[in-house]
Amino acid sequence: MPFRKGNMDSLLEALKKVLADSFAFYLKTHYFHWNVTGDDFYQLHLLFETIYTEVYESVDVTAEHIRSLNAFAPGSFSRFAALTSIADETTIPDCQSMLMTLYDDNNLLLTTLVDAYNKANSINEIGVANYLQDRIIQQKKHGWMLKASIGEN
Repeated sequence: MPFRKGNMDSLLEALKKVLADSFAFYLKTHYFHWNVTGDDFYQLHLLFETIYTEVYESVDVTAEHIRSLNAFAPGSFSRFAALTSIADETTIPDCQSMLMTLYDDNNLLLTTLVDAYNKANSINEIGVANYLQDRIIQQKKHGWMLKASIGEN
């Protein structure tokens, strides 16, 4: 498919959503890491740390991909709130609810990643597509770990 400005604009908007969803997912996972309690505290504390650390590292790389495409990356809470698909969390749920919430949010992030991947792939932005493919693989792993921790097959 030949390059068209509209296609690049669509990819950039999708990448900004990836950035916002990633940051929201990171923040909620870190919040749950700080506040988890119960019999599985230690295991969940470590699981949440593993996930938020990996996702946090992706935030900077995603922003750099946006910049490499000659656009500015959003970076304010209000802009992220306007772009994200992930709901804010202001309560402290029980462990099982934390796991289920993160599993559902992980699926939202996966949907955003796949959309951006498809847009990058359609205009032959190979480097961005490869990066997003790696993110999809990692988020699927997080989803598997969260689902297994919930106790579902």
